[in-house]
Amino acid sequence: QVQLVESGGGLVQAGGSLRLSCAASGRRFSIYTMGWYRQAPGKQRELVATITTDGSTNYADSVKGRFTVSRENAWNTVYLQMSGLKPDDTAVYYCNTHPALEYWGRGTQLTVSS
Repeated sequence: QVQLVESGGGLVQAGGSLRLSCAASGRRFSIYTMGWYRQAPGKQRELVATITTDGSTNYADSVKGRFTVSRENAWNTVYLQMSGLKPDDTAVYYCNTHPALEYWGRGTQLTVSS
């Protein structure tokens, strides 16, 4: 059974930093490209960052230079280090494979206050 459990969200002030974690289980996730996605209120879910099995990364223009994605394959864990946070980063953040599986976790809420 696939499980994706995101954690680490919270309330931070603009300019602050936070690290999100994602624990994946139920599959051999080390063979997948992994991604972080987010969904802001009233908006569609969007891809924020991806990391391949060999550690190559890619970012949405809106977060480039501020967010860093990493992974620990031995633990099926993916991280998203976020800095220089902006109110526009407020969203529920999810991890998944890329392309995404049909299953989604509950996500973790990030709220950035101005």
